Order: sequence, then C-alpha cells, then structure tokens
Amino acid sequence: MKYHISDTMKTMQGSAIREMFKTMAKPGIISFAGGNPSPLTFPVEEIKEIAQKVLTEMPSLCLQYGITEGYTPLIEQVEARLKKQGIYREGSNTIITTGGQQGLDLAVKSILNPGDTIIVEEPSFIGALNSFRTYGAVLKGVPVEDDGMNLDKLEEILKSDDRVRIIYVIPTFQNPTGITMSLEKRKKLLSLAYQYNVVIFEDNPYGELRFKGENVPTLKSMDTENAVMYFGSFSKILAPGLRLGFTHGIPEIMEKMVVAKQVNDVHTNLLTQVIASEWLKTCDIDAHIAKARELYGHQCELMLSEMDKHFPDFVKYTRPEGGLFIWCTLPEGIDAAGIVKKGVEKNVAFVPGSNFMTDMSKPCNCFRLNYSTMTDDKIIEGIGILAEVLKENL
Repeated sequence: MKYHISDTMKTMQGSAIREMFKTMAKPGIISFAGGNPSPLTFPVEEIKEIAQKVLTEMPSLCLQYGITEGYTPLIEQVEARLKKQGIYREGSNTIITTGGQQGLDLAVKSILNPGDTIIVEEPSFIGALNSFRTYGAVLKGVPVEDDGMNLDKLEEILKSDDRVRIIYVIPTFQNPTGITMSLEKRKKLLSLAYQYNVVIFEDNPYGELRFKGENVPTLKSMDTENAVMYFGSFSKILAPGLRLGFTHGIPEIMEKMVVAKQVNDVHTNLLTQVIASEWLKTCDIDAHIAKARELYGHQCELMLSEMDKHFPDFVKYTRPEGGLFIWCTLPEGIDAAGIVKKGVEKNVAFVPGSNFMTDMSKPCNCFRLNYSTMTDDKIIEGIGILAEVLKENL
C-alpha cells in the first residue's frame, strides 16, 4: 500500500539533536550534544511529596479535564513572578502551555499565512525553525554578532519585505550561541518593530540562569506598545519532563492561541500544573535557581578553561554569562559536520552548526557544545578528546 505524505512534511527533517539521543545511548559516550538541564537540579524529593499530597487530597481536580488557558493558581503565580521581574505588562494575557515550544507553535499558527516571512537570528533554535517551516513561513536569517542580532541587516529586510509578520529572537543566552543581546540593540529592535508594525517573539527559557555579569532587561519589560509575545518555560528551572511553559502577550493573538490549543491538546497536563503550583507555593524558587546557576557557572568555567588549554588557536568560541551553550567557529571552508562524525567515532558527541541555520543543507563551519549534563571528569576528558580530533583533522 502507498501512503500519502503532505508536501509540508515531505521536506521536513527531524531534529538532529533528538536523533543524536540514539548515539548518546552508545556505551561510554561523552555527550555535549543535548540541551538538557542537569538532573542534579531536579527537586525530586519535593515533587515526590507534592505528587503524593495532591493525588491524595485533590484527585478529582488533578485527573479531570481543566480549562484551556491553564490552572488558575499557576497562572496567578506565573504573573506574580513576571511582575516581580518587571516583565508583566498590563494589557497582556497569560496562558500555560505544554512546554515553551508549544507557545511558539500556537502563536505562529495564529498569526502566519503560508508565504509570510519570519525573521530569525542566524543561527537559531532548531525547534522553533522547524515549527515555523510547518506553517509555510519564509525564513530570513540575520547574523548574530557578539552583542546580538545585526540590526542593520534586520532593517534591510524590513524595508524590502512587506510580508514580514514576526521577528523571532532569543535575546538572553541565545541557543545555540550563548550570546546576550545588548540593551542598546534591544531598544533599537523594539523601535524597529513599532516602526514596521511587526510582532516580536521573545523566547526566554534561559534568562534566569545567569551566573556572571549584569542582568539586561527583557524586551517585554520595555515594551510600551504591546508588540512583544513573551515565551517562558519551567523546563530549565524546574524539570523538563513536566512539560510546562507559559506565554504572556497580546490579547488578540492569545485568544486565537487558546482556540488553536483546544484542537491541539485541549489543555496542558493538569496534574503537572497542580504539582508545579504547589511547588511554587511551598518551596523557595529563588534559592533553587541560585543552586542551578552555581552549578552551571562551574561547569561552563571548567569547559572554557579546558578549551583554553587544549583547543588549537584557529578555533574561536563564545564565553557565555549564563544558559547552557558554547558556540564554536572553525576556519572558513571547513564543514563542522565532518568533525562531529570524527568526534562520535571517538565517543564525544556534539552538534554541527548547520542544524541551527535557515538552510540546513549548506555546510557550516560552526558547532555547539553543551556543558550542563556531564560530570567534571567527563568534561575534562571529552574536551581533551575533542581537541585532539580538531588537531588531527584540520
């Protein structure tokens, strides 16, 4: 029997990072490939106790259908935290989503027509890029510089393309580069969005994981014209397996997102929403995040120190102040995919940069490293092996 596959899905490629999870199962593999938070940050005992409590005291609430927008106490707690951080804007709504990525997907679905343009950072988060592709978006990449997106290039596109609907950015500890957009560029980006009547998607799953440097205000906190859709997540500050995220933004778009979510999954898992709400009520989230920052700061510093010692001089790399990633750049003309293959042969996994580009088929001289899941000895061993691979093959 022959099966029909949609034109959209025929051309879609799965996440190389998800595919690499198969490689990571190989015995002895040292993985710098995923974007997972450290299991050491998961509040296992607290969640265990809370799950027992809520299933004992309120089973019908936890196991019944809920409203699409989300569990009301959790929405109120999210908004209270956004107010504390200066992010909450009057005139914006909040919904709970099944992970931060679902919010992006629902928002694009609510705004975009096939053939409309989304401007993205180049490189950018593969999950978002693939979501945008499924809705027939024309992706136009703008290079990421040391202080964020090149705004001259951005404005060139805005001037020449009247079908731009969205500017998608991860301004704080960007995935995959680890770069943080400067305050000056954030202000200019908002100004351009207002001038050209384009919505900004601010994706901020890593913003609370700063372990050095000074905080930079979010775009949403400076948004005076309600042009920013803000996407947050509990995956990096609580546990990704709970699949909890949230979107705070423009009511007209949020209303359509709720309708889209009703035909997607009806509502986000209510049991995990209740657990998260009780955790926020009974535990100190700031102390919990502080421990995660300390851990990631140590791991990042260790990896950079080993790279400084052992990497050849022709490899350039970012020095993030937070988040989970380091972005490495090889000399022009080198395809990092070949280096990744050589690394896997020696039991070190990482991700080629082509996966984060608008055109994934083009060779790319960059690769991404993650430092959050390996122990100190594995970071030291893995960077040593990777350094040898680079020296042997370049």
